[in-house]
Amino acid sequence: MTIALSKQTVRKAISAHSALGLICCALLYLICATGTAIVLYEEWQRLEQHDAPEMTAIAPASVQRGIENVLAAESDRPTTTHLYVHLPTRDLPRATITTDTQAVHIDRSGAIAMPEENAWAEFLLALHYRLNLPAVIGMSLVGLFGAMLVALTISGIVAHPRIFRDAFRLRARRADAVATLDWHNRLAVWTIPFALAIALTGAMIGLFYISGVGLASSGYGGDSEAALAPVFGAEPEGDPAPAPIAEVTPALAFMEREFPQTIPYYVILHDPGTAGQHVQIIAEHPRRLIFGEYYAFSGKGEFRGTVGLADGTVGQQLAASTYNLHFGNYGGLPVKIAYILFGLAMTVVVATGTFIWLDKRERAARPSELLRAAWWGFIVGVPAGVAATLLARLAMGNGAPFVAIFWAVCLLALALNLLRFKRRGGVLKGYIRVPTA
Repeated sequence: MTIALSKQTVRKAISAHSALGLICCALLYLICATGTAIVLYEEWQRLEQHDAPEMTAIAPASVQRGIENVLAAESDRPTTTHLYVHLPTRDLPRATITTDTQAVHIDRSGAIAMPEENAWAEFLLALHYRLNLPAVIGMSLVGLFGAMLVALTISGIVAHPRIFRDAFRLRARRADAVATLDWHNRLAVWTIPFALAIALTGAMIGLFYISGVGLASSGYGGDSEAALAPVFGAEPEGDPAPAPIAEVTPALAFMEREFPQTIPYYVILHDPGTAGQHVQIIAEHPRRLIFGEYYAFSGKGEFRGTVGLADGTVGQQLAASTYNLHFGNYGGLPVKIAYILFGLAMTVVVATGTFIWLDKRERAARPSELLRAAWWGFIVGVPAGVAATLLARLAMGNGAPFVAIFWAVCLLALALNLLRFKRRGGVLKGYIRVPTA
């Protein structure tokens, strides 16, 4: 099948495709490479702290004891405003409690076992999610690059009128620019549905801050919580008067009795130790893309209702589905393997796109060999930097300076490749290598 387009349209699409690719190729490569690695986020946490207590399930009474033990351990400091309990799941079979000041693993009985130490996995997630920048800036930037990836995918389709006819034409054995072009085009064609899904959901997640702030400013007097309430629910009125710790046990028992088809995996205790405290349980709905539904309970464990992420408006269900669709948190190991393979393919597509542009300049007698050397250095530097930070985590522990190590290795790889290029053949002058005598 051939898409009938005029030559002028194809030329314009190729120009737009090249311009967009050059603007965002480096960061897109970084985002794609780290996104592929973060598919194994839970597995990385288990590797980091392999001696943490693991279990397939934990009794509601043990969860209650764990909450009480953690709050008692913080009795000499200001009471946390929120307390989070990660219940054991298939991918991460651990019970972890997080407050405003600490995170600890608990054992089957609810006793505090050890601090949670997963700084490397968190670093990797932050590198993909926000490029290790402040949240608003980093996530907005990543969201913009997600939108650019959508534009690149669509312009690439338009620039390739014989997209279906050539889908299985791969001249991989040719050691020239033709092989690079074929790898770029074939992998791009085969991953179109995945690329669009990942790019669209990434743009939605990344631009969440911009859209949320804009909506809050225009319609809710700057109140961001009120702006998000129609989707994720509103916070009830608080009451700071002291009160006994909320009862989580009856809430979990209610979930098991009344909603047996769901799988609770997160408990959130709001304003613990106050008269206004309340409990939320996030439960997974099997065979649904939503990350879960919020089930609300009073401090005494009385059921108050759901937010509607599972059966509310289309917008609510769509918003709740973007996270799992983007990160591959559904379907278990087969889906994760598929996401890794498609993610690697997207990473190769981004990397080869710049090489294609460099090859085109070379054929036009305008070589950019310095830029090619720098690009090779960055291509090698990103995975080398990730590997170096992992080694630093294993050798130095949870407090290793991962951000500094990663960018230092990237810059070192780039510098070494430029030095190697200079030694192999010439003197650098601008972007062109001038041969020596």
